[in-house]
Amino acid sequence: MESKMICRVLTGPTASGKSDLAMRLAMNNNWDIICMDSMQVYRRMDIGTAKPSAEDRRKVRHYMLDICEPTDSFSVSAYIEQAEKKVREIASEGREALFVGGTGLYLEGLVKPMGMGFVPANEALRTELRQLAEQPEGRRLLDERLRKCDPETAEKLPLNDLRRRIRAIEVSEATGTPFSKQPESSAKSPFEWRIVCTAPERETLYTRINERVQRMIDEGLAGEVSRLIAEGVPENAQSMQAIGYKEMIPFLHGEYPLGTAADLIRKGTRHYAKRQMTFLKRLEQVRFTDPFSDNAYGTIENILKGNMTENE
Repeated sequence: MESKMICRVLTGPTASGKSDLAMRLAMNNNWDIICMDSMQVYRRMDIGTAKPSAEDRRKVRHYMLDICEPTDSFSVSAYIEQAEKKVREIASEGREALFVGGTGLYLEGLVKPMGMGFVPANEALRTELRQLAEQPEGRRLLDERLRKCDPETAEKLPLNDLRRRIRAIEVSEATGTPFSKQPESSAKSPFEWRIVCTAPERETLYTRINERVQRMIDEGLAGEVSRLIAEGVPENAQSMQAIGYKEMIPFLHGEYPLGTAADLIRKGTRHYAKRQMTFLKRLEQVRFTDPFSDNAYGTIENILKGNMTENE
């Protein structure tokens, strides 16, 4: 039987040290990096998404960055299609790839093909539901519609997670089966997956989140958001719902001071990190390690290279 191509993943919550470890791993093993972040796909959204620096991109080839405009919508299925194609292109050059990022839906879709209800996009329905959500009481009405077809997903997703709520309605109504109950596909991943999740102590993670948010503010996050709006990116665009961007919009309108925006970003990021860990703990094949423990790098490298058994 022909062996499967190996795909390596370094995932984990935001600000958990993935980027520095990924650069060290990539440089030491001559791996390319495929970014696995739902907001780093957007051009000119650099500060708030913590994209790899220009220097890092010169040292290591990075892919799945800056591939669409902030005015565009970008789906999980689109990411998977393009990322799998990129893996094969990299392999055709005799190289190997390391996925790096914390978007759990991307990871789940890669590891479990078709296990997420990959129904073709219904743009007419999406437009209808987005317009509904913008109306007075619109999010409540959207919630009611989702609860009718998939109460489990409605309970799990935050009210302001419009993109995933709309997708759940789209899949549930198209198939007649709730998104949360979509049957697992009999299809197997064409790749062998080795996955490590960086899981630092909560206090350490929250300190790093606070420091990252302050760094983004100092680097000019408000100006980045202002420029995007000035160039015509709608405030309700999918890209502008990212943490850090949606909190800056009211500040730019004078609704609260910069300090309040920073506090809201810190709070939102902490909550997001918690949701990321909850999601990742549900996935099989994921090995967890504290990235700041002794010999963390060696442990992660050994797992990714297949030098450690499941019980080690």
